[in-house]
Amino acid sequence: MDMDYRQDFPLIASERTIYIDNAATAQRPQCVIDAEMDFYMNHNANPLRGTYPLSIEATDVYENARKTVKNFINADSLAEVIFTRNTSESINLVAYSYGLSKIEEGDEVVVSIMEHHSNMLPWQMAARQKKAVLKYLYCEKDGSLDMNKVESLITDKTKLVAITQVSNVLGRVNDVKTIAEIAHKRGAVIVVDGAQSIPHMPVDVKELDVDFFAFSGHKLYGPMGIGVLYGKKELLEEMPPFLTGGEMIDSVTIDGAVYAELPHKFEAGTVNAAGAAGLDAAIRYVQSVGYDYMRERELAVTDRAVKGLLDIPHVHVIGSEKADEHTGIVTFTVDDVHPHDVSEVLISDGVSVRAGHHCAQPLLSYLGVNATTRASFMFYNTEKEVDAFLASVKTVRERLGYHE
Repeated sequence: MDMDYRQDFPLIASERTIYIDNAATAQRPQCVIDAEMDFYMNHNANPLRGTYPLSIEATDVYENARKTVKNFINADSLAEVIFTRNTSESINLVAYSYGLSKIEEGDEVVVSIMEHHSNMLPWQMAARQKKAVLKYLYCEKDGSLDMNKVESLITDKTKLVAITQVSNVLGRVNDVKTIAEIAHKRGAVIVVDGAQSIPHMPVDVKELDVDFFAFSGHKLYGPMGIGVLYGKKELLEEMPPFLTGGEMIDSVTIDGAVYAELPHKFEAGTVNAAGAAGLDAAIRYVQSVGYDYMRERELAVTDRAVKGLLDIPHVHVIGSEKADEHTGIVTFTVDDVHPHDVSEVLISDGVSVRAGHHCAQPLLSYLGVNATTRASFMFYNTEKEVDAFLASVKTVRERLGYHE
């Protein structure tokens, strides 16, 4: 491991904990922290509002971040990049603005069982309000999707398909390009949750031909409180605003308003310019390291973790037994021990993991488990950290009073 990269991350470099809860949020490199601080120290004014130099600087910082995102995901236009708070808000924007205006009674909405609640609850809401039929796409037990089942589930009545590119429980990569092709053949649009994919792999929204793609800055080494919604321009133009108020208007009278052009129509109120600056820096950092190197390192530690867990009696890996099908996410159970207790044992050994249902209760119910423990890795994690994690897991049952 090139330790120089670990030194880029202040919290990781401090070695105060073995941090393997990266699917929840990644750590920030110093350049991201510096970019956010620089905005407040040197450019702090309300973007898009004033004509004085400082406000123009703030606007430039914000809009330059939009350019960086546009190029990063290969969008056609700056108008297709909407800044939000996070993936949840991005998907809710689509559900309320596109869903409630386009879905009609009797239409079908297809949602995969693998979805984070953020890409499930909004569609439950939309289907309920519009009296549409909500249909679930079930994966195989290893997390894979049978494309024949996908093809049969999406019909001419389907208006929208919602699916994650990478499951936050199984780590499985879904073939969203093929699913988009199937959806489009039936006249449906596809909404992709990219929160877990974009930290690990390049995303080209044009090559995937997705209609909407959402992700969060904080999982991509960026700040909390900044997210992105990509949408095809022709769809966004037809959609009403999600939130109304300041800056998203062209003109207002006592009787109504003319809304601003894209993308500002969907960015009501004072924007998170400092967060955008941090996201800009995070994307540039990812590009400087390179996805190829990141994937190589992530696969090395994930492979060590999966193989190590499979060798421990009474421990069960959820999903595939192949490390390259986990995208850094390794979810597991320990016989007779609640995942929260597993987590507490690991915490006592200085290992930070996630325990619970991971905001994916329907998936866990389908898989026959109530809760799991999840370790999730980034390129800055090391084999030494994996070994410490495995050593702790090996002791869980014994330390809780179970004997082989």
